[in-house]
Amino acid sequence: MAKEMNDEPIVDVEQAFSKTELYIEQNKKSLGIILGAIVLIVGGYLAYKYWYVAGEETKARAEMFVAEDYFGKDSIDYAMNGDKNGSVGFIQIVEDYGITPSGNLAEYYLGICYLKKGQFEEAISHLESFNGKDQIVAPLATAAIGDANMELGKVDDAITFYLKAAEQNNNLFDSPICLKKAGLAYEEKQNYADAIKIYERIRNEYAETTEGREMDKFIARAKVLGNL
Repeated sequence: MAKEMNDEPIVDVEQAFSKTELYIEQNKKSLGIILGAIVLIVGGYLAYKYWYVAGEETKARAEMFVAEDYFGKDSIDYAMNGDKNGSVGFIQIVEDYGITPSGNLAEYYLGICYLKKGQFEEAISHLESFNGKDQIVAPLATAAIGDANMELGKVDDAITFYLKAAEQNNNLFDSPICLKKAGLAYEEKQNYADAIKIYERIRNEYAETTEGREMDKFIARAKVLGNL
């Protein structure tokens, strides 16, 4: 046993440190350039995120206030394009402040505006550009893409988005509404069996909601139409 232990190579710690020091000495210029580049990249990113973007967000939020007010009053053209008093609309906010959270939210508003104006392709484009992560707006944007596809006659796509929206933030308000839209879309395809499955799910999982309470008549109608 002693012989086996003596046969194991012994690491010369002092020699290892000497080699490391020699490498650093020989390559300190290159290492300095690499380290400097890393510091520059990280510093630039932090300055961009916490100084530039934060400053732009403050400006964007101020512009959004008026545009959102017009949107709430259903003054869609003013909300999109601004007014003669100098207030800008969602189109300009997206263009000027797209990197900010408010600029991102303006994409959602702009998509809804185009949806209300019947410009469904434009609506889809902006709604898909919206990077929605929160639990409230994200499902609304997804469902709106479903609405736009439904208006374009792309029923299968509409169903996909309605079902996705129902799962994004499963709750008693959005989910049964989105599922009901999916069920109606299945009926549009005359796929009454799948429509009934959706309606039964709403009745069973969301019984306390308005949609849940009305599902019996939807199920009965789908059975008659589908001879089921």
